[in-house]
Amino acid sequence: MTSSLVFQEIVPRFTLRHFTTLGLLAMLILAPAAVCAAPAVAVAATGNSASATKNRIVFQVTEEDSRKWNTILANVNNVQEELGQVEIAVVAIGPGLGMLKADALTANQVQDAMAAGVRFVACGNTMKAQHLTKDDLIDGIDYAKAGYVEVMRLQQLGWAYIRP
Repeated sequence: MTSSLVFQEIVPRFTLRHFTTLGLLAMLILAPAAVCAAPAVAVAATGNSASATKNRIVFQVTEEDSRKWNTILANVNNVQEELGQVEIAVVAIGPGLGMLKADALTANQVQDAMAAGVRFVACGNTMKAQHLTKDDLIDGIDYAKAGYVEVMRLQQLGWAYIRP
C-alpha cells in the first residue's frame, strides 16, 4: 500500500466547513487567553508597566562654548514642551562645567530651567581639577564625584542619553 493511500484511509476527508468550524473553535478558546497574556508579555519584555513609564533624559555637556550651552538649554525646553512631565538631568563635565559657573552667560537660563524641574549636576573631578568650589557655581545644583559615572548610572536606570 502506498503512503498516499494510507494517508487517505487514516485521515478522513475534511471539507472547508470542517476547517472553518475548527478555526472558530480555536479562536474562541485561545483568543481570551492571548488578550489576557499580551499585557504581561509587554511588561516582561520592557520591564515596565504602562502606568510606570516615565520619560527621563540625561544630557551630557563637555564643551566650553556658550552657543552650545544655549542650544542644550533650548533642547531641554523643547523636550519639556513636547513631553510635558519629564525628568531631565544635565551633567556638566570637563570644560562643560563652565555652563554651571555663577558668572556664566547662561546662569539665568540654568536657574530658570532648575525652577522648571531640571536637575543640573557638576562633575566633582572637574571641580577639583579646575580648583572650583561650590561657591563658584550656581546655587542649587547637584554634584557627582565623577560626571561620567553619573551619566552611566542614569543610563543603567533607563534614562535616555543625549549628547548634543
